[in-house]
Amino acid sequence: MQIADRFHLLQNFTQVLEQTLSPHTAVLDAVDTAQRLADAPDGATVMIAPATSPQLDAQQRALQKRAQRLKTYQKVWRLHQQGWSTGAIAKKVKLSSRTVQHYLKTTSFPERQGRSDRGRSLLNPYKPYLLEQYNQGHRQVKVLFREIQKQGYGGSYMTVSRYVRQLAQAQGMRLRQYPSHRMPAVVDSPRPPLTPKRAAFLVLRRAETLQADEKQLLQRLVEQSEVAPAITLAQAFAQIVRQRQFEQFDGWLERAEASGLNPFIRFARSLRDDYDAVKAGVTFTASNGQVEGQINRLKMLKRQMYGRAGVELLERRFLLAS
Repeated sequence: MQIADRFHLLQNFTQVLEQTLSPHTAVLDAVDTAQRLADAPDGATVMIAPATSPQLDAQQRALQKRAQRLKTYQKVWRLHQQGWSTGAIAKKVKLSSRTVQHYLKTTSFPERQGRSDRGRSLLNPYKPYLLEQYNQGHRQVKVLFREIQKQGYGGSYMTVSRYVRQLAQAQGMRLRQYPSHRMPAVVDSPRPPLTPKRAAFLVLRRAETLQADEKQLLQRLVEQSEVAPAITLAQAFAQIVRQRQFEQFDGWLERAEASGLNPFIRFARSLRDDYDAVKAGVTFTASNGQVEGQINRLKMLKRQMYGRAGVELLERRFLLAS
C-alpha cells in the first residue's frame, strides 16, 4: 500500500502557492511597506526595499521552469503506466533516456537543490554601521566604503553605493544631496522583503510558531482580495495534511479545481492522479517517507563509492551508518 509522505506533500504545495503569489508582487510590496511603516519608531523614516529586483525576476523564472519540469515528470509516469518503453517515452517528451530512467526510479518529483546562501548579501553585516554613519551625516560613499573595507567587507563599491542611494531616496533626496536642516533618522528593517517565496512560507507556517509582527503581516495579506482566496485554500490544505482530516480532502480538491487558480488546479489534478496514496497519507499516521529516506541514504552511500561497491560492502556500510 502506497502512503504519500506528508512532508513532501507540503513541500511541493509550498512551490504551488509561491507560483500563485508571483503575479501579485505589487500587492506583496504594498503589504510589506505598510508593515514596515507600522513597525517603525515614531518620527523615523523607513527605507523601503525596491519593488522589483533581478533576484525576484530570477525566482519567477525558476518557478516557471520548475512547473514545466513537474509537468514533464508527470507525463513520463503516465506514459510509463500506459506501457510505453523508456526509449519511446524519451522520444515523446524530448528527454534523454537517462533522464527518463532517473524519473522512473524516483517516488516523488526530484527537486533541484538551490544555493544555501541565496538572499544573503556581503553587505548585511555592515548595514547597521552604514546606517548609523548615514544618520549622523557621514554620507560620502567612498569614505564609507573604505571604512567597512577596514572592517573586513569584501564586496563591491557599487553595492555600497546602491545601499546609500536607497537611504537617501527614503528621505526624498539624491545620493550626493546634503540636507539644509536636520532630517528624520532612516530605519532599515532587518526583516527580508516579502517575496512570493517568503509569503508562501509565512502562510503555511504553523500559527503557534509565528511572532507578533508575522501575525500582523499575515493578517494584512489575508485582507488583500487578490491573494485572499489562495491563502484560504492553502491554509485549509495545510490543516488537512497536518491534522489528517481525510474527510475534508475530497471537498478541498473540488474547491481547488473550481478556484480559477491555475497552479492550484494543476496541483489538484496531480493529487487525483495519485489519489489513493495521497488519501492514505492524510488518513494514516504512517507514510512511505521513512522508506524513501532509507533508499536515498543507500543511493548516497553507493555514490560515495562511485557505484563500484558490491552488495556485501554496501550492506556493511549501510548498517554501520545506522
